[in-house]
Amino acid sequence: MGIQETTISTTAVAKPHKPLISRVTVALSVIGVLLLMGLLLWGIIALANNYAPQIEAVRDILIIALGLMSCVFAIVLLLLLVMVIRLVNMLEFEIKPILEKTNETISMVRGTTTFVSENVVRPVTKVNSYAAATRRALKTLLGDPRKNLP
Repeated sequence: MGIQETTISTTAVAKPHKPLISRVTVALSVIGVLLLMGLLLWGIIALANNYAPQIEAVRDILIIALGLMSCVFAIVLLLLLVMVIRLVNMLEFEIKPILEKTNETISMVRGTTTFVSENVVRPVTKVNSYAAATRRALKTLLGDPRKNLP
């Protein structure tokens, strides 16, 4: 057995991975978003100076929509709360008794195996060991019966 020489191939060396999005793309995206936000703000200010009554109407409509959305969210939260309460009740009154029955069954099986082990397996093992010891003692004292036959 000689010493085996191992070589490391250059393909196994980890190469630095190329980022999915380059820094230039990220920088241009940030600049673009800032420009869009600036244009939006400028547009809102220009509209507020020229069309104040219409902007107030749009503002009032948006406030009403926000209030309606708050009501919808409150209803959804109440439904979620009801579902959580139902889940807790199911866990407490349906699954907990099943788990308790399972624990009782497991303890009964454990007791049965202990009983069988102590009252069946252990005595049978002792009888078999005594029989083997007796057989071996007789074989030692009298010899092998197959060899004693003419």
